[in-house]
Amino acid sequence: MKNTFLDNLPKIYGMYTGGFLVFIILMAFLEQAGMSAEAIGIMFVVFTVVVYAAIGWLSRTMQVEAYYVAGRQVPAVFNGMATAADWMSGASFVAMAGGIYFGGHGYLAFVVGWTGGYVLVASLMAPYLRKFGCYTVPDYIGTRYGGNTARLMAVIILVVASFTYVTAQINATGTIAARALQIPFEVGVYFGLLGILLCSMLGGMRAVTWTQVAQYIVLIIAYLVPVFWMSSKQGFGIFPHFEYGAAIARITELETLHKVGVLTAAKIGSLSALSVQHATAGTGMASWKFVTLVACMMAGTASLPHILMRYFTTPSVRDARNSVAWSLLFIFLLYFTAPALATFTKLQILDPNLATGIIGKSFTQVASLDWIQKWSNVGFLKIIDSNHDGILQINEFFMRGDIVVLATPEIAGLPYVISGLVAAGGMAAAMSTADGLLLAIANALSHDLYYKIIDPQADTRKRLLTARVLLLVLGLAGAFIASLKLTSILGAVAWAFDFACSGLFFPLVLGIWWKRANKEGAIAGMVLGFLAGLAYLIYVHFMGGTPWYGIDHLRFGIIGMPVSLIAMVVVTLMTKEPDAETQAMVDEMRIPRGETVISQQQ
Repeated sequence: MKNTFLDNLPKIYGMYTGGFLVFIILMAFLEQAGMSAEAIGIMFVVFTVVVYAAIGWLSRTMQVEAYYVAGRQVPAVFNGMATAADWMSGASFVAMAGGIYFGGHGYLAFVVGWTGGYVLVASLMAPYLRKFGCYTVPDYIGTRYGGNTARLMAVIILVVASFTYVTAQINATGTIAARALQIPFEVGVYFGLLGILLCSMLGGMRAVTWTQVAQYIVLIIAYLVPVFWMSSKQGFGIFPHFEYGAAIARITELETLHKVGVLTAAKIGSLSALSVQHATAGTGMASWKFVTLVACMMAGTASLPHILMRYFTTPSVRDARNSVAWSLLFIFLLYFTAPALATFTKLQILDPNLATGIIGKSFTQVASLDWIQKWSNVGFLKIIDSNHDGILQINEFFMRGDIVVLATPEIAGLPYVISGLVAAGGMAAAMSTADGLLLAIANALSHDLYYKIIDPQADTRKRLLTARVLLLVLGLAGAFIASLKLTSILGAVAWAFDFACSGLFFPLVLGIWWKRANKEGAIAGMVLGFLAGLAYLIYVHFMGGTPWYGIDHLRFGIIGMPVSLIAMVVVTLMTKEPDAETQAMVDEMRIPRGETVISQQQ
């Protein structure tokens, strides 16, 4: 049965894609027949969540290897799609284009760093971790270095980084649910959580893998369609990725016309007005900030446990390496599109010659627009006639960056079926990443903390029951934190990457490439690197301290990583080298072929 399913994967997901396209056409027909926009939005979100939940139910399992690593049977191409969905979080789908919209060139560092990080994954980690044969990242740390202390420290860092990340994804699901279902954001986060748990609780990694493949198909269709549509509608051709330079030139003219960079910057809570000129890429400080953010995002990518776990699921070491290449291709399709989407959306708002342009038009006329009213009702948009001249100025239009992608179809005047499609895509992106993150945390706590440290005699049923209870508890905690709106989606994601690279990057890399690295050095690197990064975050962000050399709260990994490296190298050289068996194990791990180094206890 399993082999039949795996052999028919292209056919199964081809039929799924065809069925989804038919559903889109059906929704378009119903819109023309008079179905309300609210009903269409609800249909898209509910239909896709039900499909994911059904896949999760069908993939349920009580086998340890299936629950933790999908039975190590996922083909490279499909693991690449699942990894891309795992990676394409609410930050990538919902928030990244919004960051570029408001921040310009500097926010492309996220695109470069997150994409470049997969080069590190492919060259330094994925094949070798697969060759090692563990279930989780802390499992690798504990086995490679020996002892429960190193394993426990890896669990703690994993939980902090992944929990920070998962709150951002639940934040994204709450944002989407709030608009699509017209419910309060604080309620929307729990709706999103319900869908997340239905996908992952019963089947673990096996269920998450096959739902993530389905989610990738939805999210990439949802992201590409509006961009091609807007490009064609605005007269920039059918290849927007290569032709939006003219749109950028037009935006530059309009920013001068609307006095962007001259008017005082304005904010209302988490809402921003587009009144600050983007920093040019050529200044020294801008270049330094760009490079440091890229470095943190690259190293963070190569340190995040929920991503590295995906490469434990392939049938072989070679498949692990190939799946990284497929991951890069599938991720590239979205990241290459994000700048074009931000550009066309901004032009839709700024250009008075377009029917959708609102800046410089009558305040009363703009206030009556349906999309302005709907997004204002859920607290993500606001317009204020502060100078009482009756004309909407650039610094009187406030919007939360997280809604740029979700609001784009309405801003561009596209059929509401496209808005429903984008909402479904955003929900897929956030849910797929949240599934992976919650599973990474629950697996680490149930396998590495409970089974390996607390109760090594626990049977399979007790281990998997523990993992499922932890999924529920962690999900509820994440939804509660997300409902407090402590930071933006993109900000929370950047923190997660910084936590991961501060504590885990060098212990992971040196564990593979420096066989002299030992337990004491790894513990020192994890503890001191993580604490240094955390202390700097508290100093800069929560205590209002002055950033050192432009290293703000998005880049605190630049503080944590050097501390981790120095501590690990110095302590390792001051203490006894690993035994001959461990060094031989490392040598064998670095040969990217053959059988796994260790065998898991079932």
